[in-house]
Amino acid sequence: MDAFKIEGGAKLKGTIVPQGAKNEALQILCAVLLTEEKITVHNIPDISDVNMLISLLEDFGVKVKNLKPGSYSFQAKNVDLEFMNTKEYSKKASKLRGSVMILGPLLSRFKKAYIPKPGGDKIGRRRLDTHFLGFEKLGAKFNFDVDDNSFTVDASELKVTYILLDEASVTGTANVIMAATLAKGTTTIFNAACEPYIQQLCRMLIRMGAKIEGVGSNLLYVKGVQSLHGCEHTMLSDMIEVGSFIGLAAMTQSELLIKNAQPEHLGIIPDTFKRLGIEMEFRGEDIFIPEQKSYAIQNFIDGSVLTIADATWPGLTPDLLSVILVVATQAKGTVLIHQKMFESRLFFVDKLIDMGAQIILCDPHRAAVIGMNRQQALRGVNMTSPDIRAGVALLIAALSAEGTSTINNINQIDRGYQKIDERLNALGAKIKRV
Repeated sequence: MDAFKIEGGAKLKGTIVPQGAKNEALQILCAVLLTEEKITVHNIPDISDVNMLISLLEDFGVKVKNLKPGSYSFQAKNVDLEFMNTKEYSKKASKLRGSVMILGPLLSRFKKAYIPKPGGDKIGRRRLDTHFLGFEKLGAKFNFDVDDNSFTVDASELKVTYILLDEASVTGTANVIMAATLAKGTTTIFNAACEPYIQQLCRMLIRMGAKIEGVGSNLLYVKGVQSLHGCEHTMLSDMIEVGSFIGLAAMTQSELLIKNAQPEHLGIIPDTFKRLGIEMEFRGEDIFIPEQKSYAIQNFIDGSVLTIADATWPGLTPDLLSVILVVATQAKGTVLIHQKMFESRLFFVDKLIDMGAQIILCDPHRAAVIGMNRQQALRGVNMTSPDIRAGVALLIAALSAEGTSTINNINQIDRGYQKIDERLNALGAKIKRV
C-alpha cells in the first residue's frame, strides 16, 4: 500500500487551482441515469472515488466518453439492470458510499433497485435512514437482507407526497429529489439540505427538464415530469480543497494564490479561518493568502474561548474541521473544536499529539486545542491516515513539521484529493510517494 514520505519545513509559493467538487460529482454522475439522452459534465475531479463511480456506470451499460481531462459525456440509453444481481456489482458498490445515490435515479426511471450496504470513511455511524424513509414516503418498499448486508427497493408505484426529512442529509436530499423528478404530481421536501452541491444538482436537473422550486432553501417543491433530456453541466470548485489550501498556507507560512476559489459558494468557510487569525484577500474569483509569521485565535465577544462547530449549511461543513483543528495547533490562543456529526472523526488527534501538539480530547466529539504560537514546531512521525479529511490534515501537519514524516494508507487521501502530492510539490513541497 502506498505511503507519503514528507520532508517538513519547506515554505510553499505560487498558484494552485482547486479540483472539481468531489461531493457534487458523486450525485451529478448518478443523475445521468435519469435520462437516455447524452449528458456532458465538465470539471470532474480525477480521484479514486469518482473514477470508481464512473466505472460502475460503465458496468451498468452507460456509454462513457472522456472528451478531455476533467470532461466526460454519459449516455444511459441501454441500462443493464441485471448487473445489479452480479457479484461484481456488490463488490464495487460496497466500496463506495456515494453509490447509494444511484438508488434515486433507478427508482425514478426503472422503479426498482438493489444495493449492498455502501462503504466509505470509517468515521462513526453513517446511517441511511433518511434515504429510505424518503423513498418510503414516495411509495417505495424496501427490504434489508441481513445475510448479505444489502437493500432491495421496489418503487413500482411512486406517488407524490409531503416529506419532512429526519435530517438535512446532502446525499439523502439528493436521492429523494432525483426519485421525485419523474413521479406524478408535486412532492414537497422540507428540512432539505441546501449546500451548493444540492443547488448544483437542482440546476442541472432543471436544465434537463425537471421542475424544481425553492433551490437554495430547505423547502423544495419537485413537480414530476414524464421524462428528462440531456444537458451540459460544469461543476463547482471543491470547497473542501479551497479550505485545505487556506489552512496549508497558514501552517507552512506560505504565500498562495488559490485560483477559481469561487468565494460566493464558500459560505462561512473564509470567516471561520479569519477567526483563527488567518489573513486573506479576495481577488474576484480568487483568494490570495499572504505569508504570515503568526496568527491569533479570536475569543468570543465576552472574552470566552472560541468554539468552532460543524452545522448544516449555511453552517460550517464538517469536512473541514480536521484541517481547522490542525491549523489551530500553531495559532496563538485556544479553541474548542466540536465535531457534532461523526463520533469517530476526532480520533486522529493522537497522531498530532505524538507530533507535539497540545490537544485535549474531551470526548469523541470535542477537542480543546492550545495553540503553540510557533514557539515549538511539530515534529515528524510515522502515522496512518484513517479517512480522507484527517489524511489531508495530517499531510498539512507533516509539511509544517521539523524532520521527516511518513503517512501510510494514503489511498484514503487519493479518494478525495486529485494528485495532491504532484500539485503541492510544484509549489515547493517535498512529498514522495513510496
